[in-house]
Amino acid sequence: MVAADDAAKPKEVPMTRPQSKRRAGSKTKKTIVRKGAARSTARKAAQHISGVRRQRQSVPPPARAQRTDSKQAQVIKMLRAPSGTTIAAMMTATGWQQHSVRGFLAGVIRKKFGLNLVSEAGDGGRVYRIKDRKTRAQPSTQQAA
Repeated sequence: MVAADDAAKPKEVPMTRPQSKRRAGSKTKKTIVRKGAARSTARKAAQHISGVRRQRQSVPPPARAQRTDSKQAQVIKMLRAPSGTTIAAMMTATGWQQHSVRGFLAGVIRKKFGLNLVSEAGDGGRVYRIKDRKTRAQPSTQQAA
């Protein structure tokens, strides 16, 4: 009966760590040289990129032809009208969803182009338009006596 109990129990296998094929202290010169080569290549690439950036800053970008048939141009034309436009009208004209129109207004009109976008509450909803920038008033040359 004791033999039957031993056969039913699974044998325990001791858990051991798998040994790595490579030891920690055995670096060769080839490994060290490769790392050095990678560092120098990275430095060269960084210097090249910084040189390209300097060239870009000194040379103005070529003037691009303005597209009048694009969706962005349509929306800007609508916003430049004295009466302005609503988000619903921009959605209809472009086929964009509401969140896309709002993102265009914030990201492109305001941030990228730096235009003065104003919104006013109207009868048919909020009306957006591009307002011409006012020039700063010149300080008077006369001083109060």
